[in-house]
Amino acid sequence: MIETERPAELSVVGHSIIKPDGLSKATGHARYADDLKLPRMGFCRLLRGTRPHARILAVDTAAAERLPGVYAVITGRDLPIKYGVLPVGQDEHALCSEKVRYVGDAVAAVAAVDEETAERALDLIVVEYEPLPAYLSIEEGLTKAGEPVHEGKYGNAHRAAALEFGEVDAALASADHVFEDWYFFQGNTHLPLEQHACVAEWDPGGKLTLWTSTQSPHYVHKELAVALDLREEQIRVIAPPVGGGFGGKLELFQHEAAAAKLAMVTGRPIKAALNREEVFYCHRGRHPVLMWVKTGWTSAGRITAMDFKAFVDGGAYMSYGAASLYYTGALQTVCDAIPAYRWQGVRVLTNKPPCGPKRGHGTPQPRFALECHFDAVAERLGMPVLELREQNFVEPYSKTVNHLRITSCGLRECVDIVTRESRFRARHRQLPYGRGVGFAVGAYLCGAGLPLYWNEMPHSAVDLRLDRSGLVTVSCGQIDIGQGSDAMLQSIVAETLGARPEQIKLITADTDTTPIDLGSYSSRVTFMVGNAAIQAAQRLRDVLLSAASDEFDLPREELELSRGLLRRRDGSGFELSFAELVKLAETRNGSLVASGSYKPPKLGGPFKGSGVGPSPAYSFSACVVEVEVDPETGLVRVERVWMAHDVGRALNPVLVEGQVEGGIYMGLGEALMEEQEFRAERGSRVLGVHKVPSMLEYKSPTTFETPEMKTYIVESIDPEGPFGAKEVGQGPLLPIIPAVANAVYDAVGVRIDETPITPDKVLKALEARAEGKPGRYGPTRLPPYTFPRLLKVEPPAGAGLAPAATGGREGREP
Repeated sequence: MIETERPAELSVVGHSIIKPDGLSKATGHARYADDLKLPRMGFCRLLRGTRPHARILAVDTAAAERLPGVYAVITGRDLPIKYGVLPVGQDEHALCSEKVRYVGDAVAAVAAVDEETAERALDLIVVEYEPLPAYLSIEEGLTKAGEPVHEGKYGNAHRAAALEFGEVDAALASADHVFEDWYFFQGNTHLPLEQHACVAEWDPGGKLTLWTSTQSPHYVHKELAVALDLREEQIRVIAPPVGGGFGGKLELFQHEAAAAKLAMVTGRPIKAALNREEVFYCHRGRHPVLMWVKTGWTSAGRITAMDFKAFVDGGAYMSYGAASLYYTGALQTVCDAIPAYRWQGVRVLTNKPPCGPKRGHGTPQPRFALECHFDAVAERLGMPVLELREQNFVEPYSKTVNHLRITSCGLRECVDIVTRESRFRARHRQLPYGRGVGFAVGAYLCGAGLPLYWNEMPHSAVDLRLDRSGLVTVSCGQIDIGQGSDAMLQSIVAETLGARPEQIKLITADTDTTPIDLGSYSSRVTFMVGNAAIQAAQRLRDVLLSAASDEFDLPREELELSRGLLRRRDGSGFELSFAELVKLAETRNGSLVASGSYKPPKLGGPFKGSGVGPSPAYSFSACVVEVEVDPETGLVRVERVWMAHDVGRALNPVLVEGQVEGGIYMGLGEALMEEQEFRAERGSRVLGVHKVPSMLEYKSPTTFETPEMKTYIVESIDPEGPFGAKEVGQGPLLPIIPAVANAVYDAVGVRIDETPITPDKVLKALEARAEGKPGRYGPTRLPPYTFPRLLKVEPPAGAGLAPAATGGREGREP
């Protein structure tokens, strides 16, 4: 459902067109990384560590090297250089040489004539370990004695920060009411259908080509050069079609570096394809986060201050962890106008697979805590939750207390739609026991304001070339991972140029032949690649129209170029096809090529850590969830979801709806069943082993658990977005999880302040209430830890004030 009228002048943008890669994927013609076959190709398998934390005393590969059919065996000695996706996180080895830090950390790699021979060779490798203390929880990482996961000044508390904007203690002291709660968000993984795979080929002239299933050829390219000690121009990274990523394919993995090294050693192309169990151990998924939130309120329901602490379980390596940590504190202020805000966070290393970015990167955890906390605050104040929330929402074109710039904002429209369509006001707290409705909101980035490697260069670039046949070749480093970014490029270029969508040909995701794009993450591609594409296409459109204006001796204002035809605006006279127009322009100007690029405006505040959170725009979502809870079994069944999402402008409405529904589906899995759990039985040989590393055992929703979904598209038309568009790939997930928790409370009167909301937790909360205790399941304390000294930052003038407190200044575009 579209909430605004489609402007008549847009002929492609705003219309649902077929994805350019849809038919090849639906018919099985798309060639994914594991489909690739090259002559003389060998196959790589990795020997993975079986201890959660152990020193490597010896690795004996002699028997494996003698096995017929084995081409080569390599160990950590062959890949000694550390690498990492963040400049501050160069802590990984392609193959471990000194110690393993989680079950699944790779120790050796074999290249052989086939996978079966490679597997037999792995069985012949003997590794001698010296066990070290294993840290399998946040509290163990902070308090348990012994050698830390990585050497460093702060032990396992390897990243920590503390920021304060305004006078939080004074605001809490003067508040009419102060409330505090504890929450825990369990870690979970991405679960893409396509497993990780790559093929590496080494040219004797000194060039490495890597075809790999990745969301960021650019960052894999940079990391691989470091790991292999090669110059960047010696490496070419190509991303074939990617069968889902969700954040799990955003950096260099051990199998990619190992396959590349083996290709160099053997002179053969080498394929490495992981099985599903290995994908679970590669992980880089959602961080487990323990949270505490305290807020101050007036009697009328205005928030006066927020104090927030986050304890983040990072697993064994940095990955994107420095950014992930800050994201647990950056966006609390983007939905609600908070006058004073303090956040303290620590990321703790543990002996589990490293966590990283998963859909929503670091923000679903605090959004779960906040939305559940606000629902509980409304209950404690005896106030309808919508009355509490609506007087605290941010306004368009405002500044937050932590120096974030909000442009367009359709949050109130989203709330109005879902509460109206679900009849939330009439049904909340009014349904029969066992049935309930819950409400929540969320917001997300339209791309990060800074690249991982800070520089002043563009984040995205697009090259266009026009052919005399009318074909438009679009070249860009972006990779479509299923979110529809190829269709976005096709629509934007066709609309801007005046061509038909089927005239657009895409060349993408090749570090040798396409211009830069940082990757498919942080919901950045539509906003950044889209703006770059508009710039390039507009330059060529100007050339085309100028040629036509000169040829027909007509002012450009009288010409209309749309969907592959040039004509006069009044409909009289000539018509010229796009191909004919290109020939005319090429005759006058020569080869028709143009480039465009995009770099976000300078954003963020004057403090360390301000690089995480700023974005050129934010999307907003609101949802209502209806559940049925069986008080006898604790089973929660989601029956209906109403979701409204402020997408700026829907470039392709059917793809927007698909992304919204995908976010709902993934959010329901995280709310009700998904969790990365590891065995923690001390003295056991399975210590640190994943409990459910398969799609048979790891619970995720099927069609039977997927409810009826009502999707509403709100268009706020962002002034800086391409045709006004904003993100949709990640934001809709955020409010789903707390809305489910709030609906469970509405249904049976108990709060489950921990994900996932499983039947056993519901039953324990019901039992506690029956015994006269608080009807709640969740954490009740934080582990002992002293945060760094607070960095106190002066808020922007007027920031964090609700509309009535600003005299109505906010809410209008400057």
